[in-house]
Amino acid sequence: MPGNSVALHKPCPWWAGYLIASPIRKLWQNPARILEPYLRAGMTVLEPGPGVGFFTLEIAKLVGPSGRVVAVDAEPRMIKALKRRARRAGYLDRIDARVVRPGSMQIADLDEMVDFVLAFAVVHELPSPAAFFFEAARAMKSGANLLLAEPDGHVGAAEFAEQSETAAGNGLELLYRPSINHCATALFRKP
Repeated sequence: MPGNSVALHKPCPWWAGYLIASPIRKLWQNPARILEPYLRAGMTVLEPGPGVGFFTLEIAKLVGPSGRVVAVDAEPRMIKALKRRARRAGYLDRIDARVVRPGSMQIADLDEMVDFVLAFAVVHELPSPAAFFFEAARAMKSGANLLLAEPDGHVGAAEFAEQSETAAGNGLELLYRPSINHCATALFRKP
């Protein structure tokens, strides 16, 4: 698991999670429209850096009662708020929200069990993108997809290209680049 030369961005502070999950954001980044092409009932989804659950709650809705969402974050206050929101929405039973230490998602229990990974505006905040892609690829089933999306203007083209190369170096194949407002994107598949 080699390190990356990408500069570490400062992680999103816990209080910003509420701003990021604002219903107004759905006007330009609607979680249902972004996720529906990739998710179906019964899937297991890994979401690193879920914040307070902007995408998590929609994932839980789409995978249904037979599905599972594993949301991992190093910020305990984010996970606490995510659980509170999931309970209110009636989805807590299908969301496994975990506090993890920075530098590892601590998901060895998910080896080859994950159908989809959503890495939305998070890889640039991680201490090691290489470690992230290694762990994600290990958790993914054969045929599973990983959607990488990074915010335009925050993550430059060279940094996004390096993230994509790191994903490929961990055995993930680039399928195409979906269109998501204000994001650089890539959809990968594990062969």
